Amino acid sequence: MSVEVRVQEHEFDTGAEFGLLRADNHSDGATTIFVGSVRDFTSGDPVTALALEYYPGMTEKVLADIGQRALERWSLGRVRILHRVGQLVPGDDIVFVGVTAPHRQSALDACGYIIDLLKTEAPFWKKESGSGRARWVESRASDHEALEKWR
Repeated sequence: MSVEVRVQEHEFDTGAEFGLLRADNHSDGATTIFVGSVRDFTSGDPVTALALEYYPGMTEKVLADIGQRALERWSLGRVRILHRVGQLVPGDDIVFVGVTAPHRQSALDACGYIIDLLKTEAPFWKKESGSGRARWVESRASDHEALEKWR
């Protein structure tokens, strides 16, 4: 059982990250991945850029804690959480969550749990730009409602 987290500015290779989850892992029969990308709209408004900021050290600690909580809740093999920061544009990948487990339901549930916690607990500050305006992105009520299924 292991949790790996990374916060980085550069792009990640989803296929390579999947390969690292599976490398020399013959005890887990299920792998679930989630990749989140920058959309070109939000609430009907165009988005041309997304700036992500974070607090180095603290953010990685929170991500590792989220991964550890998933490990404690389900029988998992590996958890990988990668999150990008810096200047992104629509189509850029922001986040990768990969989970392995002996069985599929644990992998599926743990991946969803991690994403729901990232949306509400991870200390990232996001600023969207588009149509001559910029705004800070707040977590939505729907993000917090999604957490209720895990309580």
